[in-house]
Amino acid sequence: MKNSKNIINDFKAVKFMREVRDRISIDIKDMTFEEIKKYFEERRKVKISTK
Repeated sequence: MKNSKNIINDFKAVKFMREVRDRISIDIKDMTFEEIKKYFEERRKVKISTK
């Protein structure tokens, strides 16, 4: 059974994942461990509150 309702045409998952990973890497490259923890905690709060 195919579920075509959730398909996004021309969405490239690997390309998207690499772009997000690269953006995060740039953001956290000069941070300490504590700053990185805070960065991800803040991102998680934003993601949860938007659902």
